[in-house]
Amino acid sequence: MTEGDLSGRVALVTGAAHRLGAATARRLHAAGADVAIHYHRSRQAAEALAEELEAAAGGRARAIGCALDDTANLGPLVESVAAALGGLDILVNNAARFYPTPLAEVTEAHWDDLMATNLKAPFFLAQAAAEHLAARGGCIVNLTDVYAERPLARHPVYSISKAGVAMLTRTLAKEMGPAVRVNGVAPGAALWPDAGLSEPDKEALLRHTALGRSSGPEPIADAVHFLATADYITGQILGIEGGRLLY
Repeated sequence: MTEGDLSGRVALVTGAAHRLGAATARRLHAAGADVAIHYHRSRQAAEALAEELEAAAGGRARAIGCALDDTANLGPLVESVAAALGGLDILVNNAARFYPTPLAEVTEAHWDDLMATNLKAPFFLAQAAAEHLAARGGCIVNLTDVYAERPLARHPVYSISKAGVAMLTRTLAKEMGPAVRVNGVAPGAALWPDAGLSEPDKEALLRHTALGRSSGPEPIADAVHFLATADYITGQILGIEGGRLLY
């Protein structure tokens, strides 16, 4: 196996129908991995991506749907991937929800919704996948966020959830070693959210990013691929944020 080659490996990418998840699925597949494209509501997009990848050089691809906020679904999701593709080597916890929650307007429902997808699901999915990953010397890559360290105004619950993912990454690295490596990728301005940031907000953010531009999805996908193949790195969070934390 050449450096970076994932031939014979099986990856599950959550929230992989669109955006960073889709870019990550494409990157891992191009490196030779068989890829399970998880989706919740975006079945058509996930199946189209699976067809695209199946037609390209690389490994196999399957679209598999479930709601991550119900922990009863997580074990069956892992078993479905293992049955369809022959095991599980790489878990990418990418799926997340993002929307403003100004402090005076936050409800318990907002808290439960954001925490369920952003923090609870990655933990219990790691638990469900642990046996498969350990048997194959596998790894987990969690998508955290620059806002795990520097909270985003008007998004306290989202920021708290991503800070939890950062600690989740370090905790699981300790709990699951030596058989399983666990790392994180923390994007900055990669892709703009579908809602929640105005044009002035975007301009202000880029003024406070040393490189002065957004990254696009490819550098994030490249970082996930790197961590999936870096066999002596665990418990680390790789910032792909263009110097956002310098401000």
